[in-house]
Amino acid sequence: MAKNIFGEPLIVCCNAPLTGYFRDGYCRTDAMDHGSHTVCAVMTDAFLQFSKAKGNDLITPRPEYQFPGLKAGDKWCLCALRWKEALEAGCAPFIIVEATNEKTLEFIDINDLVRHAVK
Repeated sequence: MAKNIFGEPLIVCCNAPLTGYFRDGYCRTDAMDHGSHTVCAVMTDAFLQFSKAKGNDLITPRPEYQFPGLKAGDKWCLCALRWKEALEAGCAPFIIVEATNEKTLEFIDINDLVRHAVK
């Protein structure tokens, strides 16, 4: 069973839009997930523009991948290193810590994650 950053059972991040590496709503991962889609983040316009500028357009719908496109307020399982990159650039979105996979701790300090927790 997947666990969150506190070692508790991982809760669902989002079902609408359906997120996660496995598109099951959870920020679960495995060895094939080279991006480590483990951070349950609440999208902001600033982050979406940052990601687009880095070559990962999360705004534009991609029906061929059943991807609706994201907008501010949507929850999404982000790659841990992209979230860390956004943190360093000053535009990291808030996260749902209970839905953020413990594997994230391999890349990001828990204190940075807790500081960006949705209150």
